[in-house]
Amino acid sequence: MGTSSKRSTVYFDENLHAALRLKAAHTHRSVSDIVNDAVRAALAEDQEDLAAFQQRAGEPTLSYEELLNDLKAHGQL
Repeated sequence: MGTSSKRSTVYFDENLHAALRLKAAHTHRSVSDIVNDAVRAALAEDQEDLAAFQQRAGEPTLSYEELLNDLKAHGQL
């Protein structure tokens, strides 16, 4: 674990908890380390998604109706 940590109570589905404990034992890591890594990965993915949204903010939007009309006009519907 890192140099500073906070304690928190997390409730896992019974089967998920069993799998997590088995993974921890198999990889010689703590459950906390595995959960911390998973949360970091999820947050990093969120940051990448937000950056992609920001990059595409200026792109024109297309309504669902316009999309369907375009697909029909090009013989795809």
